Amino acid sequence: MEAGRARLVRQLASFTVVGTLGTATYLLLYLGLRQLWPALFANAAAQLVSGVANTAANRRFTFGVTGRQGVLRHQLGGGFALLVGLVLSSGVLAALGAVDPQATRGEEVAALVGANAVGTVVRFVVLREVVRG
Repeated sequence: MEAGRARLVRQLASFTVVGTLGTATYLLLYLGLRQLWPALFANAAAQLVSGVANTAANRRFTFGVTGRQGVLRHQLGGGFALLVGLVLSSGVLAALGAVDPQATRGEEVAALVGANAVGTVVRFVVLREVVRG
């Protein structure tokens, strides 16, 4: 296997682990905040907190970047991916609320997992370009 392909496989594996942990963190934050706030506010706060942490973890573990050099640029790239994810997840929550105003938390979580799956692809592509530069 050529070096570039091997590196991509390693990055995808690491990204998957970081993403799984990040998604679990996001969902736990969402469910906790959802008890206090409406769905869209809980989603935005959970996305923000978990998105910053996810970018930092991917920077370190997926792309092997340590230190402060480039951290602002990397977080801005992660912020772009976060905004894409926020738009997708907010859109899904709004659509679910329009279709079923009495949707359960389980239905909200299922919808958010689907939206975040799409956002994850965007996050990998953006971070891979921004962090590896």
